[in-house]
Amino acid sequence: MGHLVPAGSVYAFLAGHRDEVFPDGLFADLFPSGRGRPSVPGAVIASVLVLQTLQDLSDPEAMTALRCDLRWKVACGLPIDHAGYHPTTLTVWRQRLRASDRPDRIFEAVRAVIAETGVLQGKTRRALDSVVFDDAVATQDTITQLIAAMRRVRREVPGAAEIIAASCHAHDWDDPGKPRIAWDDKTARDALVSALVGDATSVVATFAGVELDEPAGQALALLALVAGQDVEPAEGSDGTDGRWRIARRVAPERVISTVDPQARHVHKTVHHRQDGFKGHVIIEPDTGLFTGATLTEAAGESNHEAVVGLALLQQDIDAATTDDPRAFEVLGDTAYGTGEARAALGVAGHTAIIKPGPLRPAVPGGFTLDDFTVDEDTGTVTCPGGLTRRLSAKRTATFGAGCRGCPLRAQCTTAKDGRTLTLHPHDALLRTARRDWATNPSLRATYRQHRPMVERSIAWLIGPKGRCRKLRYHGTTANTWWLRTRIAGLNLRRLLNLGLTRQATNWALT
Repeated sequence: MGHLVPAGSVYAFLAGHRDEVFPDGLFADLFPSGRGRPSVPGAVIASVLVLQTLQDLSDPEAMTALRCDLRWKVACGLPIDHAGYHPTTLTVWRQRLRASDRPDRIFEAVRAVIAETGVLQGKTRRALDSVVFDDAVATQDTITQLIAAMRRVRREVPGAAEIIAASCHAHDWDDPGKPRIAWDDKTARDALVSALVGDATSVVATFAGVELDEPAGQALALLALVAGQDVEPAEGSDGTDGRWRIARRVAPERVISTVDPQARHVHKTVHHRQDGFKGHVIIEPDTGLFTGATLTEAAGESNHEAVVGLALLQQDIDAATTDDPRAFEVLGDTAYGTGEARAALGVAGHTAIIKPGPLRPAVPGGFTLDDFTVDEDTGTVTCPGGLTRRLSAKRTATFGAGCRGCPLRAQCTTAKDGRTLTLHPHDALLRTARRDWATNPSLRATYRQHRPMVERSIAWLIGPKGRCRKLRYHGTTANTWWLRTRIAGLNLRRLLNLGLTRQATNWALT
């Protein structure tokens, strides 16, 4: 029935070449004992996983497609009356893959095909970008998180159930719902928060210094975290009297759910907030092929786009088949234009084609940082009014009394004590980047030329109407595996559109 499947489609490709792209030996180490291995061949499972992530299906939906969709049967080489497999078969293989030394072997197999075609040979540009993915759990409020964390400790920590039953009475821990209080009564809410925090800190203190296994230790750590991240001493209290209230601020890197503690609040823009993770990708902008990807928590300095993007770029270089040094033109939006990132790219020999972030004047329409003259050799800063001050050890220039009577003060600062500047350690590099972007049309032209292909690749990643933004798994490990497997499928489909063919001994593009 293969003639009914469109030629050049992923289905037709897998039908003819799945055993070459995903040879059975690729998965031999997943079942080292030789016992308990599912009877389904590895090439078939790999094909199902690629199609599943391409179409963003659940395990039951994927197995329904394998049983009922002729294209899936052709792709996997199954007879038309094959009933498919139980959905847990996919669960077993996926867990084995994620726990192995090479969890991304499906992505790596497709990357090997890309390398063999030579489509990236001589391509000296890479684009860095990120996309926000919604988590697979509901965001929990402070009270729900405290109760859920206590229940987890009761389940995971030996002896905790007895201690909680004897001394923790803020809530009926067997009641799956919220406590029954007058929720519109602030006093009642604060009393409940105080009681829950008191119970949580008491339990954490009880097990301080006790040697526990990993699940129990993680449960206690999570309880301690949620008991402290969203509360503050009640009005007129320092916290020692046990009176607490929900804090009037959001904690940095706040845990938003005890079901998935790695999910975070995401601020992609000032006005657009989501809850979930950030997916980071690196793209070759001429072909639209993804050369790397990872998924991280959405908050924290180590998960900043520029930090993760540079790591992906280095992984791309390390994975190259050539021994020659690789120097790229690196494209990115303003998130990748930090001073540290630009410095690292320069040291590595790359060229940054990254849009600088806008400068925000202290006074609307007034002077910006670039209106001040910085002399790094003498360590001085001169303001637009001609006043010069020396930089401190912390790179701060204080103009202070010199601003009194200055005719330009209204355009410079509203501070009572005058203007103070704190310069970035890479201020000179950032100034040069802003000047080059403004005066060098070729930089802007290159950026505009290749940005549409990058946006198109991101659109493929998130799927029609953004249907793939909603993740199916918990945590960064499982979702990174999903992201790279989906990218493997997208790269395979893109290669086919570029003319992928199998010659006598290698892959090529027509």
